[in-house]
Amino acid sequence: MNLIDILLILLIAGCVFLVIRKLVKDKKEGKSCCGCGSSCSGSCHCGVKEIKKK
Repeated sequence: MNLIDILLILLIAGCVFLVIRKLVKDKKEGKSCCGCGSSCSGSCHCGVKEIKKK
């Protein structure tokens, strides 16, 4: 393995770590699922409009 390969692997691993840490932090603060919070009952449809049946 080259030094460049090792640095790229460490950079990618660091980015993955930061993304996972952000997701966990948002989940703990109730910001997950587009900010609908704990009153959501687990069924969020982020950015999806529900079609109402007439």
